[in-house]
Amino acid sequence: MQTEVLIVGAGPTGLVLALWLARLGVAVRIVDRAPEPGMSARAFALQARTLELYDRLGIAREAIARGRMVDRLHVHHDGRSHAIPLGDFGRGISPFPFVLVLLQDEHERLLIEHLAEAGVQVERGVELVDLDDRGPLLRARLRGPTGGDRLCEAAYVCGCDGVGSIVRQLVGIDFPGRSLEEFFYVADVEARGGLADGDLHYVMNGQELCSVFPRRGRGRLRLIGLVPRSVRERLSQFGFEDLRPQIEQDTGLEIGRVESFAAYRVRQRIAETWRRGRAFLLGDAAHVHSPAGGQGLNAGVGDAVNLAWKLGAVLRGGADEALLGAYEAERREAARQIAATTDRGFTMQAQRGGLAAGVRGALIAAAPELMRLSGVARWLFGVISQVGVSYRGGEACWGRAGRVRGGDRLPWVKPLGEPANFDTLQPPFPLEPMPPEGAPDGPDQPVGAYRFTERALGFGWQAQVYGEPRAPLRDACAEWGLGLQRFPWTPEARRAGLARDALYLVRPDGYVGFADSGQSVRRLAAYLERFDIRFRSAPGGNGALHTGLGAPHA
Repeated sequence: MQTEVLIVGAGPTGLVLALWLARLGVAVRIVDRAPEPGMSARAFALQARTLELYDRLGIAREAIARGRMVDRLHVHHDGRSHAIPLGDFGRGISPFPFVLVLLQDEHERLLIEHLAEAGVQVERGVELVDLDDRGPLLRARLRGPTGGDRLCEAAYVCGCDGVGSIVRQLVGIDFPGRSLEEFFYVADVEARGGLADGDLHYVMNGQELCSVFPRRGRGRLRLIGLVPRSVRERLSQFGFEDLRPQIEQDTGLEIGRVESFAAYRVRQRIAETWRRGRAFLLGDAAHVHSPAGGQGLNAGVGDAVNLAWKLGAVLRGGADEALLGAYEAERREAARQIAATTDRGFTMQAQRGGLAAGVRGALIAAAPELMRLSGVARWLFGVISQVGVSYRGGEACWGRAGRVRGGDRLPWVKPLGEPANFDTLQPPFPLEPMPPEGAPDGPDQPVGAYRFTERALGFGWQAQVYGEPRAPLRDACAEWGLGLQRFPWTPEARRAGLARDALYLVRPDGYVGFADSGQSVRRLAAYLERFDIRFRSAPGGNGALHTGLGAPHA
């Protein structure tokens, strides 16, 4: 059997990659050796950047409806409590200024349902056993649930198969790193008490740590914490009942039913390379982080989207294959940025001893004053939400206009009419005011008082000007078939760091590929020629401009 992209691993990373490629019209097969989706307690936090990308897929609102929005963190230390309003920090930065708690089993069901609507089914109980990357196509040997091997030819194979990736092993890529000495636990429980109020709580009692996350349903919580050293020294194997007294003492919770429990050591690893020949690594197969801030799953989704549009462009004749080289460079840099903040923070949390506990206590005591500084608050939201991840300096990221550089996520401009109090919104809700019925659309139309969402950007390239596009730019975009959108210049655009009348070439993943304050057609052409990026009208389309990926602009 032949396909264009073979995806090994059907966790969120593999499912998002398959869904994005399917939306681009790329033929995919996605296989997973597990006979059914995982039901164990695993990743659960969706950050703002992931929801922005899901909005482009048209599934953000459904994800929110299935999960629970959390926009407030309470920090408890030695009898003192401080509230940190996470949602306040993200207002004006993202249309999703919160953390969404959505357990991975429900998350995967959502992705699988939409993937099936796109005509792709996950092949369960199918294991990759060998790869041969000689010749014009890669040949993969797959073993099904009833035994017997079958060959699958593909242009590319993507390893989304986790820490023990068979793809990584078959192509001979090392996975160096380290494991922390301390053990952590994760438990899904039903409980009563003050910390079961729907907010996020972080409890530090001496050298014991516990985070309390709300789940859907009254009193349903996820607990993540450090296994007490007294338990580890006394028992070689332990379960939740061995930890219950300490957890209830630290949190004040009265814990009833325990739905699941697991203990683990945190690993921090990164593959020596993320590509070998026609094989790519994504998600936990390429990098493993601490669970601090719920970053790992979201980083995997970022990998998937970054690679998907590049593969789609190359396979559909919209770009030279050299563009694929930017995948590892960009996403390795993203992994470095995540590790530089959350991994270091998590290591500090896990350290035992009076000095480490004293440092944690001092930081917590200073938190209320620090959070009153807008720069600190915005930085914190950018780190946690991953909207601050940037590819500046990358080969596929050129130029600067205002505070926005090539490689930055396109800033979200707060639209007119957004409710002042986000907390009053209940899903499903309109995240953006949309144009009135019968309003004109297509290239180079004034947008008025609303800002395109990620979903409205579609899956293709787009040139944007906040102000007035000049005639040479208009003519060039019309000649090339590149969608040009004109937005009004507003105080919100200025505060977001955009420059008036500047040109921003927005990539299919919502990052700025090229920025120029003078709308230079010559420099724009040089950027496009570097990767042989081409645009075309899709057959059978409605007249709107399309990119080489065959995906329409809204």
